[in-house]
Amino acid sequence: MPQYLGISLDTTAPAWSTAHGDLHWANLTGPRLTLLDWEGWGVAPAGYDAALLHAYSLLVPATAAEVRHRFGHVLDTPAGRFAELVVVTELLQTTTRGDNLDLEEPLRRRLGYLLGQAP
Repeated sequence: MPQYLGISLDTTAPAWSTAHGDLHWANLTGPRLTLLDWEGWGVAPAGYDAALLHAYSLLVPATAAEVRHRFGHVLDTPAGRFAELVVVTELLQTTTRGDNLDLEEPLRRRLGYLLGQAP
């Protein structure tokens, strides 16, 4: 995490929970909610799925705000903040391979907010 976040921090997760592990919009269906693509499920930092869905929503601010509203009870905790840092780290790492390039700037803005460095 320090390599991609540019800061030193304790990388011990405050809590762990069962997670889908790849929760993004392409893995959700409706109108009856169905979660697809379960091959990555397992244990992850608590709040990981909510943090990942939020991160993948950053390109559509209204959707990101709705995800935060719905999952604030998870994300607005120390464990949720840590999960967001994990997700930001993972997604920033993917940008070094040329993936998720459109998310890089929104992720860096979110990182600044999480670290208390942004308005």
